[in-house]
Amino acid sequence: MTVHENLLAEQDSAYRAFQSKLLPNIDPARVIGVRMPVLRAIAKRLAGSAEADAFLQALPHDYYDENNLHALLLGQERDFDTCIAALDRFLPYVDNWATCDVPAPPVLGQHLDALLPHIRRWMAAPHAYTCRYGIGLLLAHYLDGAFRPEYLQWVAAVRRGEYYVKMMVAWYFATALAKQYDAALPYLLERRLPAWEHNKTVSKALESRRVAPEHKALLRTLRIR
Repeated sequence: MTVHENLLAEQDSAYRAFQSKLLPNIDPARVIGVRMPVLRAIAKRLAGSAEADAFLQALPHDYYDENNLHALLLGQERDFDTCIAALDRFLPYVDNWATCDVPAPPVLGQHLDALLPHIRRWMAAPHAYTCRYGIGLLLAHYLDGAFRPEYLQWVAAVRRGEYYVKMMVAWYFATALAKQYDAALPYLLERRLPAWEHNKTVSKALESRRVAPEHKALLRTLRIR
């Protein structure tokens, strides 16, 4: 069977309907309805095969699930430069938040210094989901031991109108408030973020179990009315 036939064989109609509701900008006809654990199993089975190589070169894909499978296959790449090149080919075709948040190649986390220029390049890309992906990498890899205060400024400098980019900015700052509170708080106290991102950051931080109660008490007073 082809990759597409493999996916059709694993179709879950109820899950397809559920997923379609979460992806308002995706035509439901482009959603097959394959659950993520099944996609992960298919990716594991295909990894390293000629079939997988051919599939990764066959861009653009027609279906949402094919894009998610592509993202999962990228997660298995072990060579940093190859992974970056593959992401550069793939990211311009990402057309929704869910696929954007799938690729998490461990090899990226093993080369944090070398990754930073690519993050900056992706964050500056005109394509919304490429920008979102770059911010997501800063969130995933650079808010703990690899944190530097200037990374907060990189994200604060993102001025985009797309909803899912603004949501990622807010998610980043809410996570920063949980992990790097002293560095992140001035961005709210001094209103360095646009009002929408500012208020969404506050909301997400208040929902987080990782933000201390005493910090939440202050954050409640910082909403922009």
